[in-house]
Amino acid sequence: MIEKRLLRPDRARKIAGSFAAIEHRFLREGFWAELSPHELILYLFLVLVGDRHGLSYYSYDRICSLTGLLADEYILARDGLIHKDLIAFDGRLFQVLSLPFGSRTDRATVRQLIHQSLGGDHDHKTHRF
Repeated sequence: MIEKRLLRPDRARKIAGSFAAIEHRFLREGFWAELSPHELILYLFLVLVGDRHGLSYYSYDRICSLTGLLADEYILARDGLIHKDLIAFDGRLFQVLSLPFGSRTDRATVRQLIHQSLGGDHDHKTHRF
């Protein structure tokens, strides 16, 4: 087993003030692998700006300005996150949702199997198989 030690004890992270967190399930259960780069940017942004309930009300123009997303990229990313049941949006207010549970096959494993069955074809632009 690897023994962990702080590499820079003088720079150890401390939780002070507000704090954002992403469940480890986000990576382990394949949510990370399923999202496009624009969806990842928007999701991370919404996690960072959300309150303790995941609520935020940034306008699309402010989100685009801060993230560097174009309006069309933002709309596709927002709609993709809604479709994947990761966020809710009422036209003004965002809520980052708890990660969905249920009888789901591990998405990362499914993507790996598809990748292998297609002989490794991969669209690097969208990170989709």
